[in-house]
Amino acid sequence: MALPSLATEVVLKQPPSGFPNPAFGQPDSTFAIKHAEFPPHLRDGEVIVKTLFLSNDPTQRSWIRSSEEKRRHYTKPVQPGSPMQSLGLGEVVKSNSENYKVGDIVNARLRWADYSVLPDTDLFNTVDTSLGFPLEYYLSIFGMTALTAFFGLTEAGDLKKYLNAPSGTGPIVAVSAASGATGSIVVQIAKHVLGASKVIGVAGSDEKAKWVESLGADICVNYKNPDYQEQISTFLGDKFVDAYFDNVGGEILSFFLTKVRKFGHVIACGSIAGYNNKEALKVSNWGEITINSLTVQGFLVSNYRDQFPEALRILAEAVKTGKIATKDAYHVEEIHGSDLILRLQEIPKIWVQLFNGEKQQGKLITKVANP
Repeated sequence: MALPSLATEVVLKQPPSGFPNPAFGQPDSTFAIKHAEFPPHLRDGEVIVKTLFLSNDPTQRSWIRSSEEKRRHYTKPVQPGSPMQSLGLGEVVKSNSENYKVGDIVNARLRWADYSVLPDTDLFNTVDTSLGFPLEYYLSIFGMTALTAFFGLTEAGDLKKYLNAPSGTGPIVAVSAASGATGSIVVQIAKHVLGASKVIGVAGSDEKAKWVESLGADICVNYKNPDYQEQISTFLGDKFVDAYFDNVGGEILSFFLTKVRKFGHVIACGSIAGYNNKEALKVSNWGEITINSLTVQGFLVSNYRDQFPEALRILAEAVKTGKIATKDAYHVEEIHGSDLILRLQEIPKIWVQLFNGEKQQGKLITKVANP
């Protein structure tokens, strides 16, 4: 295929101090548009990838933190003027790599751009399209968020021993952001793969809570209701949670620290409550960890890279047997229009749905182009 002479990409204009501004051309805009020339020749191991789908993840907010923040992190911040990135799916359109050929559909860390010139080390694997699954599955129920749910429960939460346990004989599991990409898979793995006796979810609306219950949660509450904590306490009665999968931090984490059993586990996956407001991240019941000998385990899904193939086998089997639902597992926002710049400017507007309450349930995926 004929390539354009330039790649068009969304770059970081300035790190936001609070909520990102996804609009362009304003003094406090977070992003800008830039063109990048293709190199005349690809170096050994380089490929050009056409962007097809982009994953939208809360952790990307930490990627655009100010470099003046001297806190430890698993990745360096994106520098002003540098392209914004996402996990995504792309098509290799030019290759100087022994590992990838033209036409391959790949999982990769892509730029918010129409095309990206990448070292093949930024590509994770080739998608086996012969299996017949929609490509969107590989950013949702077979994607990093699903693997995060799996390893969070089985490894960080120490629940591997319950794999394939009879229904209703397993642990009591609770999860926040239960209608999200990771949380919704946590609910299903806990209930249908680990045989959880009870699954408790917390979501951001009554509608989302009902959907989470349709996935297998015994109860899901709307944290915007003032009595949501009382609802959970009443449901538990004199029982406690074996493992709490935390995606938000702050007030909800503080509450669940009082509901985890002695020697139980808190799975520290994310802290979305504080991504745009650090005050909302504060935890008030830290003493519960000492009093009840709790294990709080943070993790990154990449810690378990060597175990990905086996986890994907388990997830694929769970999908085939109906233990993990595919309906409403993801929501695709497609960018339209003939003007490439205006189309790419839609990418950050879709991404901020993760933080402004506009996101639908399941995994939010941005469709940039067709293969």
